[in-house]
Amino acid sequence: MKFIIADDHPLFREALSGALTPLFEGLEVLEAESTDALIELLARSKDVDLLLLDLSMPGANWFETLTTVKERYPALPIVMVSANDDIDVISQAITLGAKGYITKATPTKTIAEAIDVVLSGEQWLPADIAEKMTFNSGNMNDMLERFKELTPKQVLVLKYVRAGMMNKQIAHEMNVTEATVKAHISAALKKLDINTRTQAVLLMDKLQIN
Repeated sequence: MKFIIADDHPLFREALSGALTPLFEGLEVLEAESTDALIELLARSKDVDLLLLDLSMPGANWFETLTTVKERYPALPIVMVSANDDIDVISQAITLGAKGYITKATPTKTIAEAIDVVLSGEQWLPADIAEKMTFNSGNMNDMLERFKELTPKQVLVLKYVRAGMMNKQIAHEMNVTEATVKAHISAALKKLDINTRTQAVLLMDKLQIN
């Protein structure tokens, strides 16, 4: 597994690399301190699994690095890592193609969980932001009716997600493959008209679903 950490602060890159390396087996971490360095690194690096990208990179303005990388490497999952927690900024990053947004105050364990979710093909957002994005539209009765459309297995998978379990753990509990778990989650999110696991958990809390 190979990650790139792109941030202009060497101490942050070092700290994040050191924190993540023990949590992902066989992880190789590459670092870039500017947009130009990142583009060069991507050009010569093969099989990069994830890019952890700072919002403000030297050599580019705000989302310019994100849009440039998405244009050249559309399949590469990108997670923004920034001290900026403004909901409009986060929404814009997601709209432009980021698969997740992590604030720099986020605990390492939560960062690892967020990465795991993104690597599984889903989006990840901070819980408070996800809640705002979930409940800005539609009433709770409508959301409850959507929830009733889920199959028993889709509900069960979401309950395991709510319990804090990762896809691999859920697959073990249900005696199915991780691909099946991902399919159940994707189908459930589509029926609920939401984007992330976090939103699903918050919705279950709001609806008081046990």
